[in-house]
Amino acid sequence: QVQLVESGGGLVQAGDSLRLSCAASGRTFSAYAMGWFRQAPGKEREFVAAINRSGGGSLYGDSAKGRFTISRDNAKNTVYLQMNSLKPEDTAVYYCAARGSVITPTPQYDYWGQGTQVTVSS
Repeated sequence: QVQLVESGGGLVQAGDSLRLSCAASGRTFSAYAMGWFRQAPGKEREFVAAINRSGGGSLYGDSAKGRFTISRDNAKNTVYLQMNSLKPEDTAVYYCAARGSVITPTPQYDYWGQGTQVTVSS
């Protein structure tokens, strides 16, 4: 079992930045690829970004490219999502997820956190 706890969400204005964190516990963090997804009210869960086990490879969804950066610190069992130039359409609950395999933009992850709310006002 892997437990994931997200933090860092909040209410910001358009153009601001936020850094989300996801702390993992339970098993060897470096054995898992990590992903960030988001879900806005009335919409399907959307892929945001993913990073491989070593941190040397990453994927981004179209909405995140050029604005968001995923990173991880295996010594701290934590994955981060740096979000810059936030827009109102970035408003959603953001979830981190762990996968005991290669990274993927699909929601085929083994473990999920409870999510953290990000609200961007115009």
